[in-house]
Amino acid sequence: MYDILQTFSLGLVIGLTGALAPGPMLVATINASISGDWKIGPKVVVGHMIAESVIFLLIVLGLATLALPYTTAIAVIGGIALIVFGALTIAGSREASINGPVTGTAGNPYVAGLVTSVANPYFWIWWLTIGSAMVIAGLAGGIVLAAVFMVGHWCADIGWFTLVSAGISQGRTILSDTSYRRIMGVCGVFLILFGAYYLSTLFVP
Repeated sequence: MYDILQTFSLGLVIGLTGALAPGPMLVATINASISGDWKIGPKVVVGHMIAESVIFLLIVLGLATLALPYTTAIAVIGGIALIVFGALTIAGSREASINGPVTGTAGNPYVAGLVTSVANPYFWIWWLTIGSAMVIAGLAGGIVLAAVFMVGHWCADIGWFTLVSAGISQGRTILSDTSYRRIMGVCGVFLILFGAYYLSTLFVP
């Protein structure tokens, strides 16, 4: 039970650091939420989850086996990527704004979530480094732990984008830019610390 809670919490926090990063999904959610529907956020995340489910299954069914001889290398790349993305998150938090200008609508929110995910280079970089390393690490404890990591990851996405769509649909944002920047900064620090810890476990017996 402890391993499950620990893995879920890890997926939740790491998922939150990715969800908070400004990107195409955030823009699509804000654009579509102007119509006044708070359910837009969860719908966009469902599209995002479809893309990630395919990648997760590919890792479980094939990549995990093919990458087995290279798990240390993947882990090192994942740890370094965590530190780099943490630094970029902190840097981006200084000018980040959740109140940027938006125009038009995002059309079908499910399709918007899917398309904005697969068309985002950050999405692929994250999955080829951090995501794959975390899932493979989870598989070491069995398929259940790997799945629990994904559930935690998706809970972070659903929670954040629901908050955004609910705020926008009411004609205001629940979080101020200052609060948003502070949350991003804290997430960036967490990424750096976790990346350093993750790397230390690979080389310290």
